[in-house]
Amino acid sequence: MCTTNETTSSTSVANIWRPDDGQQPVPKKPGSTELFRPDVLETIEKKIQELDKELHVLSLDIHAHPELGYQEFHAHDTYTAFMEKHEWDVTRKFHLDTAWQAVFTHGSGGRTIGVNSEMDALKGVGHACGHNLIGIAGVAIAMGLRAAMEKHDIPGKIELLGTPAEEGGNGKGRLLDAGAYKGMDICVMCHPAPGPVGSVSLSGSLAVEALVAEYKGKNAHAALSPWEGKNALDAAVLAYNNIAALRQQLKPTHRIHGIFEGTNWVVNIIPENAKFLCLIRAPTIKEVKEDVERVRACLEAAGLATGCEAKVESLTNMFEIRQNTALGGEVANIVLNKYGAIDYEYGISSASTDFGVVSYALPSLHPGFAIPTVIDGGNHTPQFAQASTTQEAHYATLDVSKALAGTAARVLLDDTFFDHVKKSFESDRLVRG
Repeated sequence: MCTTNETTSSTSVANIWRPDDGQQPVPKKPGSTELFRPDVLETIEKKIQELDKELHVLSLDIHAHPELGYQEFHAHDTYTAFMEKHEWDVTRKFHLDTAWQAVFTHGSGGRTIGVNSEMDALKGVGHACGHNLIGIAGVAIAMGLRAAMEKHDIPGKIELLGTPAEEGGNGKGRLLDAGAYKGMDICVMCHPAPGPVGSVSLSGSLAVEALVAEYKGKNAHAALSPWEGKNALDAAVLAYNNIAALRQQLKPTHRIHGIFEGTNWVVNIIPENAKFLCLIRAPTIKEVKEDVERVRACLEAAGLATGCEAKVESLTNMFEIRQNTALGGEVANIVLNKYGAIDYEYGISSASTDFGVVSYALPSLHPGFAIPTVIDGGNHTPQFAQASTTQEAHYATLDVSKALAGTAARVLLDDTFFDHVKKSFESDRLVRG
C-alpha cells in the first residue's frame, strides 16, 4: 500500500492503541440486526480457530523473509506449500512468476468467491505495511469458507490469489489484464492500519498516478567553468518547488509527493542527469487525471527554465477502491454483533492500493482493520513492521477474516443478498462514471 507516514489520532483515542486500554470507537450506526445463518458463521469461526497457531507461524515466517515486488519467491513457495498441504488445487506461477492460485470447488453450480493474499514488503523497512497479515487473512478467509461449504453442503467455488507487487508494482492490475479475476462473482481482502482497537474500517482509498521526469543536461566543472554546464539537478529541484507552489491551490484531500534520483553525481561536477519521481493522489481517478496535467506543466517548465531536455512519463496508475455497500453492510453487521466496532475514518483512507482496479471490475470489499501500534508508528514505518508481528495484530486479523468469510458465505447462500450486491455495484458505477 502506498501510504503516508502519518498516524491518525483524535481526542477520543489514546496515544497508544492497545487491547487493554479500554478505548472503543463509536459505531457509525447504533445497534445491529440479526445475524444471517449463525450456524455457518460458527463453523467458520471454529475452523479459523483451529488454524490459529499454523496461521501465526505462517505470518511470522513471511515477516522474517521480506521480499520486494515481483521477487516474492519465498512467499510464493511458502504459501503454495501451505495450501497444497491442506489439499487445495494449487497453480504456481499463475500468470506472473510470483503469483499463485489455490482453488476449492464444492458441489455443482454456485457462485465463485475471490480472495486476495498480498506478499511484498518495502525496501529498507520490510513488512512495514503488514502484508504478512494480509497474506494469512486471505488464507484464513478461504479456509473458513471452505469448512462452511463442506459442513453445510454449500455449492460454489473459492479462488484464492497470491498477488505480488502491491507496493507500486500494480500486480493486481497485471493479473486482472491476464484474466486472473475472470469468473469471480465477488472479491474480498483486508488491510491492517492504526486505529481504535477492535475496529474494522469501511473507508475507501485514494486513486494515484506515478509520474517520472527525466532531465538531461551537460556536465561541467562546478567551480572552474559552471557556465559550460546545464544543471539537471537544478531542473529536478525546480520541478519540486513548482509542485510545492501548486499544492497551495489543490484541495486538502489531494496529495503530491516525490523524490530525486541520479547517477554518478559528484559534488564538483554539474550533474548532467536527474530524475524527479512523484505520486499524485486524489479521491477519484478522474480528479487524479486533472491534477496530472497540472503537474506535467510544472515538470516541463523546470526543463525550460534550466535549458535541460525534459522527458515526462506516466509509470502507472491505481484507481480508488469502490467499496461495495452491500458487502460492507454485511461485514459491519457481523463485526458489530461479534467482534468490535465499525468506523469510516481510519483504515487506508488516505493511501492507495492496486486493489482499486479490481473493485472497478467486479463487486469487491477491502476493509481496514486496526492493530495496536504507537503514535507516529503507522504504515510504512519500522514501528508498524514490529506491530504486525504481535499476538494482538494476529487476533485482529483472524476476526476480520471471520467477518469476510461469513459475508462470502451469504453471497453463496442468499440469492436476494447477491442481487443487492450486484445492484450496489452498478449504482456506484453510474455515480463514478
